[in-house]
Amino acid sequence: MVAGFGSNKTADFARRRAFPFYGEQGMVAAAHPLAVEAGLEILHRGGNAFDVAVATGLAAAVVIPEMCGLGGELFAVYSVGGQRPLAIQASGRSARGASYELMAEIGGDHMPYAGPHSIAVPGMVDAYFHLLERHGTMSFAEVAEPAIDLARNGYSLQPQGALAIAANASLLAQDPAAAAIFLVHGTNPTPGSRIVQSDLANTLEMLGRDGPEAFYSGDIAARMVDYLQSLGSKFEIADFAAYESDFSQPYHTTYRGQTIYQTALPSQGIMMLEALNILEHHDLAAPQSADTIHTMVEAKKLAYADRLAYLGDGAANPIDLMLSKEFARQRASEIDATRARDDISAGQLHLGDTTYLCAVDASGNMVSLIQSVSAAFGAGIVAGDTGVVMNNRAGRGFSLDPTHPNVYAPGKKSMHTLNAWLVSDEEDRPIMIGGTPGGDGQLQWNIQAIVGVIDAGYDVQQAIEQPRWTSWPGTDPSTIANPFELRLEDRVPLAVRDELAARGHRVVIQPSWGGGGAMQIIARDPESGLLIGGSDARVEGTVLGR
Repeated sequence: MVAGFGSNKTADFARRRAFPFYGEQGMVAAAHPLAVEAGLEILHRGGNAFDVAVATGLAAAVVIPEMCGLGGELFAVYSVGGQRPLAIQASGRSARGASYELMAEIGGDHMPYAGPHSIAVPGMVDAYFHLLERHGTMSFAEVAEPAIDLARNGYSLQPQGALAIAANASLLAQDPAAAAIFLVHGTNPTPGSRIVQSDLANTLEMLGRDGPEAFYSGDIAARMVDYLQSLGSKFEIADFAAYESDFSQPYHTTYRGQTIYQTALPSQGIMMLEALNILEHHDLAAPQSADTIHTMVEAKKLAYADRLAYLGDGAANPIDLMLSKEFARQRASEIDATRARDDISAGQLHLGDTTYLCAVDASGNMVSLIQSVSAAFGAGIVAGDTGVVMNNRAGRGFSLDPTHPNVYAPGKKSMHTLNAWLVSDEEDRPIMIGGTPGGDGQLQWNIQAIVGVIDAGYDVQQAIEQPRWTSWPGTDPSTIANPFELRLEDRVPLAVRDELAARGHRVVIQPSWGGGGAMQIIARDPESGLLIGGSDARVEGTVLGR
């Protein structure tokens, strides 16, 4: 049985979506229906999975500005026609004209979380153009048409978008350009309000005419940098002009005979692979049991501790050792089956907000893509009359601990929570892609979905909808000192909750569908080409195809 197709057996938990979605010619899944609609339009016009993915991402940048935007970053793992997967890492560096001393003066013990000093050079636009030029069949101008229409003519704000604006109104109000778009007349918009972004539409049209150079060294870059400098930023156009996305082989490991691929550094995807290596030593066929949840939480703690100790831009980054089966065996032996651990140290190596989307076509092209402005609305800044929402990756991602491998420095990349995954079968044929937003929850929820599919035989929708758990904190420098909590959706059976508490977990109960994330998964049968997609019922997105 192809991973992700499942047995259609009744799961032992309530489902919001009765069935996954089936198709043959192509499929797209995303966290907002208008983004999916944009991708589907391009699919119907003959675009392949790369065209569809970029169109979906651009539309998401318009209709989910709290999650992503042209001022954000992008990571993806993908397969061209069923071939061995590739990866792209499109994250940016901090301003070369800034300094550690400036960040410490502004932020104290932690990096400034928002504002002009929290921004990294955006990589998303560069990645879009590279994906289209290398693997697409349509131009940027063509795939951007749905997004331009949404930006210029507006769209009706959905309830979750209205809640996001209300929750971040004080941040948005600090920037006149952001307030003019999202706080019209100084008030929070309500569901159904029309959001128009004419400046963003103009920027997208200019990109279609003039290419990425406009964004990194031309007119758009000049206007973005001028605006950021007026707020005190140390960016120069040279910071933007020097930008380059990183194409690479993805990291990978095997799990129960399948090969799992993940985005490379500075993505934290390696942590998911390390955790799966550890979990391979345990029976996880009952994902909602106390034994399985406990084991998975403890494996998460070990993998996160190793990331915090060893990984960073310019650090040694001992990837091969961290992904070795021998190292995983050593780390697995450190899990106490009866007790939760608080004193987690790194293994001996002998030397946040985001949106995810995926697209598959009839030719076997598969794109697993995640893009983000980091926290909700990023830095809280729209770059003047460009309409571009800027990220706060530097503010959220770096540490000010001078001994930390992820310590801030000018012109450096921070570590990323962003990651996207792809699964291949025993013959190394790509069969499933997936991912979710959610900061340090991403890797944990991705692991739960993969274990649900491979170990428990869930279909993709069941794997997404199973009751979700989150071990907090993760790796964010601003929260890492807090004691561990185990956050459980209240659909986890009471007896399981009580058993986990008895093992020493600090259990915090969340609403039935309040565990976070917006998981999307598409599986493909390599023999028949049949597609099956699932979309997270915790958000407003969907999966569609033909």
